[in-house]
Parts: sequence; structure tokens; C-alpha cells
Amino acid sequence: MTEPRPSTPDKPASPAPVAGLSRPVAERWSDSFVFVLAATGATIGFSNFWQFPYLVSQNGGGAFILVYLILAFAVGVPLLISEVLLGRMGRGSPVAVFRDLGRSTRAGVRWVVVGGIGVLGGFLIFTYLSVIAGWALGYFVRSVLGVFDGLTADGVASVFANMVNDPEKQLFWHSAFVVATMLVAARGVRRGLEPAVKLLVPLLFVLLLVLLTYSAALGGFDDAAAFLFVPDFTRLSPMVWLAALAHLFFSLSLGMGLMLVYGAYLKSEASVPRVALTVVGLDTFASVAGAVIVFAVLFAGGVEPAAGPGLVFQAIPLAFDHLPLGRWFASIFFGLLVVVALLTAMGLVEPALVWLHERFGLERRRAVVLCGIIAWALGLVVILSFNHWQFSFRFLGVEKRLGAFDLLQIVTAYGMLPLTGLLVAVFAGWMLGAERVRTELGMRSPCVFDMWLWLVRLVIPALLLVLFFILPKLYA
Repeated sequence: MTEPRPSTPDKPASPAPVAGLSRPVAERWSDSFVFVLAATGATIGFSNFWQFPYLVSQNGGGAFILVYLILAFAVGVPLLISEVLLGRMGRGSPVAVFRDLGRSTRAGVRWVVVGGIGVLGGFLIFTYLSVIAGWALGYFVRSVLGVFDGLTADGVASVFANMVNDPEKQLFWHSAFVVATMLVAARGVRRGLEPAVKLLVPLLFVLLLVLLTYSAALGGFDDAAAFLFVPDFTRLSPMVWLAALAHLFFSLSLGMGLMLVYGAYLKSEASVPRVALTVVGLDTFASVAGAVIVFAVLFAGGVEPAAGPGLVFQAIPLAFDHLPLGRWFASIFFGLLVVVALLTAMGLVEPALVWLHERFGLERRRAVVLCGIIAWALGLVVILSFNHWQFSFRFLGVEKRLGAFDLLQIVTAYGMLPLTGLLVAVFAGWMLGAERVRTELGMRSPCVFDMWLWLVRLVIPALLLVLFFILPKLYA
């Protein structure tokens, strides 16, 4: 991976941050390469390893991957460009970005609500991501200690059930993960986030390549490749396209306020389209590589594929135990998941930290302590929703059994995120003015710019509007 080239010298200067921003962010990434590392780390998440492989396997293999690639570059790249662009122009939290850019256009300050939804949505996701990340951290330790050695399928399922039903065990790992995230966040951008992504993102790809190499040596690698890449176009349908779009949207961490803040730290001379293309390409590679690893391990280990957390926390440990050096490569796999979770978590809390500084003047460490306490407490509610505080309810005709955990997922994934993404596209496409955006992006080709503009103005809002209403059916 090479650093995106800086924009050409004859590119018009980037407009200064809009007047009226009370506390513009002062820190910057040292260069665009670091932004690429940070944004890539934030986009690669658990869904790359448990949702994407399952979607590929159920929806036509290579045909689904082709659909995903089309959507990645027709929807993912333009929308990511929009979020990073707005962040860099506003130089603040998502709330400040929409407030001040809204003041400078016909949009008005009412768009500040969009930024608020993004900040809150990202933070709420962190509260339950930290619980699941705690599972991965616990499984990493268990793998190193050989807890899964020689267990049957029932034995592995029992380990997972015992952990989920034991609030004290979950609370320990959840607390450890929240503390680790906040320790990095407390040091700021240049002394905390930047050194962390410089270390963790290369480590992530090293671990990914180690697991790919291991998978290639397994007996199930050829079967996995055929299963994943041989296309079956008869499986494609409008719902499959929408499922690919939903996964893409969540995989790229769009609508969470994260990319707006990371964009606020991006230097003015960096090419937003170049860095967006690089980030989407790396995230897509990670998804495909993750799918190959998962199915090569499952096929070689003689274990049936599953979906969601059951794939990662039950099927995968069982399959690794049937393979040479499985204990150690299972440890690498769960170590990879911990790295992935930490990189995402750092991005999810950043918008809230910046907003607390802007709104209340809190210095960063105090903001970190406040966010950490709130996230820890909400995570405790999530933990108890798996056992003592479990309750059921019906959502659009589907019974949900995990109480607060299900409620948080519904509010964020089905509501806040797609709504924020839709409004970001509308704001970037219609409210800022075409010439102003063209100058900021520095796109030389009128055709390329017009294609981006009308994708953002018409195609992406229409698709996200459909997705907003269809999401509950996709994940029923």
C-alpha cells in the first residue's frame, strides 16, 4: 500500500473553515497516508469476518462479490468522499460541521440535527461493540491457554453459552476493552490515535496475510475458493442487491460521524477522492480475504458454516481444533478480531469527544473519562440483556429476545445510520453548491465530477431511502 499522491500544485486552494465555528479542531493527521490507515482500520470490522462470508455463501458466491464491487465503487466511494469532504470543510465535530456549513448556505442551522444523530449513533454502537469485543478478547486468551483443545461441538457451544450467561466474566472483558480504547483516545490525535493506527493497521494486514497463507496450505482451500468465487447469477435478486448495499454501508462505517471527524483531521492538500478509493479498496480486500480464511478453515476442519456470532465464536474454534497448529492459528484469528475491534472503537468515540470539547469546553482527558463511564454503564446494560435483564418484544412482526441489546441495534442500524447517510448525501449534493464542492475536491475531469455529483444527488439518496424501509426485512 503506497501513500496517495498529494494533489497537483495547480489545484485551487482549499477554502478555509467556515467562520462561526467556536472551537475548530486544531490537530491534523501528519499526512494522508495516516488518514488512510485510520479510516481503513475503522472500516474493517466484525462484519467482514462473520456477515460478509455468510452473505457470499448464500447469495451466489462470485456473483454476490461482483455486485458488492459494483456498489462499493458506485455508492461506497461517492458517499465516503462526501463524509470526508464535509468533515474537512467544517473542521469540527459532526454537529459543528452541519451547523456552520448550514449557516454558510441556504440549508440553515436545522441541519445540525444530522450531526447530532451521527455522534449519538456512533457512540451507542460503541457501547455494544465493546461487549462483543470483550468476547473476542476472552476468546483470544482462551485460545492461547488451549481451552478449546479436544472439545466437541457441544463443548465449544457450552463455552460460549457460559460466557454469555455469566455477567461477571463479560463485565471483566468489556471493562478491559473500554479502558484500552479510552487510554488511546486520551492522548489525542497525534500522540494517541496516529501512533495506534500506524502500529495496529499494518499488524492487522500482517495477521490477515498469515491466516491467508495458512488457509492456502489447508486441504479445504480449493473448495473454499470454488465455493466463494464461482458465480451463480440465478441467486441474484433485488433483495440480494440490497443486502450487499446494507453490508457495504455498515462495513464502511458510514453514517456514524466517524468519517466526518477523521476528515476534519485531514490536511487541505490531500486528495479526498484518492484516499476514499484507497480505503474502499482495502476494506473490500479485507472482506474477501476474511471470507476465504473462514471457509477454508471450516471446510478443512469439517465444520458446517453458521451465521453471525455463532460462526466466529462456535464454528471457527471447533474447526481450528481439527487442524494442524490450530490452537495457535485460532489465537491469531481472535487476536486479529481484537485489533479490528479496537481500531473501530477508537473511531466511534472520537466524534463524541470532539463534541464535548466544543459544547462544554471539556479538556480531552475529562471528556474521555465521561465517555468511558457512560459507555461502560450502557455496556453493562447490554451484558445483562443476555441474562438477568433479558426481555422479549416484537419488531415489525419479528420477535426479539435480547432486550436492550436488540433495541440498541434497531435504533442505530435500522434508524440512525441509514438516515444520517441519506441526509449527508443530500447535504453534500444539493446544499453546498457544485462549484464550491468542485474546488474543494479538485476533480479535473468534468465528467468524473458530474458522475460523483449526480450519484450523490439522486442515485445514493434513492437507494438509501429504499434501504431505510427494507432493512428490518433483510435482517428479520
